[in-house]
Amino acid sequence: MAFFGNNAVNYLNLHYGIHSIALGGGGAFFMVYLLDSGVSAPAVFVSLAAILLGRFIVRPVVVGLSARFGLRRMVAAGTLMSAVQYPLLAEVHGVGPALYWLIVVSALSDTVYWPTYHAYFAALGDDEHRGQQIGAREAIAAIVGVLSPLVTGWLLVTFGPRVAFGTTAVVLVFAALPFLRTPDVKVAPQSLGSLRAALPGALLFAADGWIAASYVFVWQIALFLSLGESLLGFGGALAVAALVGAVGGLLLGRHIDRGHGKRAVWYAFGPLAVVVVLRALAVGNALFAVIANALGSLTGCLYTPTLMTAMYTQAKHAPCTLRFHVVAEGGWDIGGASGLLVAALLSTLGAPLWVGILPALLGIAAMAAMLRRYYGGDVAVRALAHAGRGEATPP
Repeated sequence: MAFFGNNAVNYLNLHYGIHSIALGGGGAFFMVYLLDSGVSAPAVFVSLAAILLGRFIVRPVVVGLSARFGLRRMVAAGTLMSAVQYPLLAEVHGVGPALYWLIVVSALSDTVYWPTYHAYFAALGDDEHRGQQIGAREAIAAIVGVLSPLVTGWLLVTFGPRVAFGTTAVVLVFAALPFLRTPDVKVAPQSLGSLRAALPGALLFAADGWIAASYVFVWQIALFLSLGESLLGFGGALAVAALVGAVGGLLLGRHIDRGHGKRAVWYAFGPLAVVVVLRALAVGNALFAVIANALGSLTGCLYTPTLMTAMYTQAKHAPCTLRFHVVAEGGWDIGGASGLLVAALLSTLGAPLWVGILPALLGIAAMAAMLRRYYGGDVAVRALAHAGRGEATPP
């Protein structure tokens, strides 16, 4: 398997696998624990929107810090900073100071970690194996995601939030260790044409953020309520979904690398739209909700490689990979925050949760159209990815 020949990416995927233990554990319980601790559903949506808007405001600082310290140190620092938010999460009991501090710390840690991680992965990866490298990463995340939610749910019920989320924090500390074996990637202090080159990525990520607001965040609350607000039941549903998702990670990535990206868009977004409707119909029915959640995990193995292959390839050929992702993730923050605020408004007005899931269909339609143009060889889209470097547009 040639795509395993890149040791830097292998270590980076090892990091992501450990990091996914935390994301699939404490991270997966982030919203439902806030709800369980006394924060209302609209306030949970507004709190998460506040985190995203906070990220958007402070995100430009990451560029200067990365130019000084390099991407490897910044990703490692973001990983360690992410560990801090989980002990804070354990102290939240309704709307109050602990929740406000959690919003601030989460915004700062996410701002440092995610754009530098994506830029690092894009810089170290190989264009010809991009889809398979992403597929391998997502397969690893799916496999470790089978046990993580079960263990975290058990720890929450048996020992309480301080032990459960403290364990998540320790895992994140270990997730920084693989960076001891990866190379550094320098960031230029200045880069012409970076903003223009990043606009296609910002639009894609804005649609992705809008989809996530409904399809992931609103759904997590709906799933938790459909399971009778059982933390163990919620963890079990996530474990079933991870088991289903673990079988599909590499298949579509190889399909994209062979030049079938345009066809992959149909494979990814057709089923995704169907699952959105199924999730809306499943709200309130425990068995149906577990099935809809598992199907969502399977479609994620199709969706993520299709989107991120396009994103990472554009980023690597942009004037500055990091600046590309800083701008692109700013789009994600705006899209996600907008979707969450719409969900909060709908919930406040008394609309059932299933209504808040359906707006994801708008984002799916927009992203499918953009990715069809990208994989179909749309000259304008690819030219923007190469703007500012004097490069010819690839065929």
